[in-house]
Amino acid sequence: MYTTIKVSDTLKAMLENMKMSESESYEEVIQDLIEDHLTLNPKFAKGIEKARKEIARGEFITLAQLKKGLKTDV
Repeated sequence: MYTTIKVSDTLKAMLENMKMSESESYEEVIQDLIEDHLTLNPKFAKGIEKARKEIARGEFITLAQLKKGLKTDV
């Protein structure tokens, strides 16, 4: 089953430029982009894991605490 999506001319041109070959479909280009987005590089993934452990240990501050510490009206 297929569906149609609406994209701007600018985005269509960007997708066209990302094709590895003339025969590559927009679907394949989008799939590659999604795979790249979902695949984290090891360093980034390690940082996320470290942050999760810090949060689990309660090593964080809330936005309200940060604002108070900065004494700003953000």
